[in-house]
Amino acid sequence: MSILVEICENLQKGKAKIVKELVTQAVEQGINPEQILNEGLLAGMNIVGEKFKNNEIYVPEVLVAARAMNMGVQIIKPLLAAEGVKATGKVCIGTVQGDLHDIGKNLVKMMMEGKGLEVVDLGTDVSPETFVQTAIEQNCQVICCSALLTTTMSVMEEVVKKAEEAGIRDKVKIMIGGAPVSEEYCKKIGADVYTVDAASAADAAVEFCK
Repeated sequence: MSILVEICENLQKGKAKIVKELVTQAVEQGINPEQILNEGLLAGMNIVGEKFKNNEIYVPEVLVAARAMNMGVQIIKPLLAAEGVKATGKVCIGTVQGDLHDIGKNLVKMMMEGKGLEVVDLGTDVSPETFVQTAIEQNCQVICCSALLTTTMSVMEEVVKKAEEAGIRDKVKIMIGGAPVSEEYCKKIGADVYTVDAASAADAAVEFCK
């Protein structure tokens, strides 16, 4: 069994220590770091994402797999940077102003990182200005807004308006999600996409960044 397959399989089981050791071994064997990332770590995380989408595994399993992935990535990150390997795109994500829920947001972030995107995490209680300012300063292609309360959903509309005011609406895609949010609401406020779960959100972001 190749070492990349081993990395992929141990990542799915969430065995962070083993993943770290295997990635170190793969580097020592002279395997290209980009190959380790794509065929080992991201391949494993993609399978986790699919299983999560199909309700075959749940949030805790995703969290341990993501932790394993992060430990592997830490080892090859400096090597990837040295080779000039760039992320496939850049996204800023946050829970909107007045809302402190972050489990959904964190899950989306991990799924996106699992797809090779660079994610700027703004945390919770994020103002519309901060979303737009970050997108401009960090050169993000996508703004992701999460809300879990019906009372904070309206902030998403403000984010769309602020992006228009700042003149970046044609350059940046705005994605929204969270329990009270719907496709209908997405259309109503003029956002670009609403997704039902974290794995679909990651897929949509990858498409936008192409």
